[in-house]
Amino acid sequence: MRITAVEALHLRLPVVREVADGTQEVLIVRVRTDEGLVGFGEVVSSSYVAKAVITAPKSAPRRHGLAAVLVGTDPLEPEARWQEMYEASRVYGRRGVAIHAMSGIDQALWDIVGKASGKSVSDVWGRMRDRVRAYASVLFPQTPEQAAAETLLLIDKGASAIKFGWGPFGVDRELDMKLVGAIRKAAGDDIEIMVDAGRIWDVETAAERARELFERFGITWLEDPLHNEAPEGYRTLCSEVSGRIATGELDDAFEMYEALIDSGVRVVQPDVGRAGGLTVCRQVSDLAYQKGVWAVPHCFGTGINLAASLQWMGSAPDAPFIEYPFTESPLRNELVPGLPVLEDGWVRIPDGPGLGVGLDEAVVERFRER
Repeated sequence: MRITAVEALHLRLPVVREVADGTQEVLIVRVRTDEGLVGFGEVVSSSYVAKAVITAPKSAPRRHGLAAVLVGTDPLEPEARWQEMYEASRVYGRRGVAIHAMSGIDQALWDIVGKASGKSVSDVWGRMRDRVRAYASVLFPQTPEQAAAETLLLIDKGASAIKFGWGPFGVDRELDMKLVGAIRKAAGDDIEIMVDAGRIWDVETAAERARELFERFGITWLEDPLHNEAPEGYRTLCSEVSGRIATGELDDAFEMYEALIDSGVRVVQPDVGRAGGLTVCRQVSDLAYQKGVWAVPHCFGTGINLAASLQWMGSAPDAPFIEYPFTESPLRNELVPGLPVLEDGWVRIPDGPGLGVGLDEAVVERFRER
């Protein structure tokens, strides 16, 4: 079997706002083969830039676009293709958007591996479970009243754990405490609550706020209190706070997760569309398990990202949670038919071949940027 095409499908809503919602525009990778098998993946990055990384033509050594590297090669060897892409993008890659683009392609290759074998990707690796506990993931609303109402709505939709993040949170301590207090009161003691601070504080402020959030509201973890390129800051913070500190959604190398785990972070959050794909994320969760740390997928994109993350968790040595976003974007809710749903706090892992999902081509054509 040989790869015949690597396509970058840039999908974008007519109106895009500067808010923390990755489902306003997405980059989907479609890999075609000479035997008719097609694999899908999702890139979590700047879609315009990542598309260029994939589609750029062959050039001088180590400056090739990724599609030019892969056409004619065997899709059933994703790890070998990963190394070839890594080497071919040496001049402009090694971190950032090149790894992001590789991540989407890596998912698509594993999708083909599963389809070629007639098995789900997690079954190819050795499935450990059929479902994963999920936490509903939403942005903080503007008022405590809205936060309480949103909490009750999510519980009614089957959530047993909820993460609020970004929005107005992190700037005004008094408002922060009112927001989380309203959420906890509405949720009661049986619903787990997580807080995403959005990388807004320095170490001293983060330590103060973390202690208060853990002690007053019993949150499960505090996510991204510091800038993502601050391992020493996380080392200091984790030494001063007993609760679980979570981070890692922006990191894009195995070594970065090693550093975070070494710093004392107790929840690492790779994104399969950014951190090197399924090939790297599986390595991260293996390391995390060895170190007694949770590896929880960051997953705030389309159903492709969700399905790939579920396949990863299906065979991981430990699967504490998966992120399950609630957004109104058609790229989130309509692009993937039969989107895995949240039921009684859990999401079932698709058991069809490959990632177990596909695309609605009508939605692709409706939102595709040419």
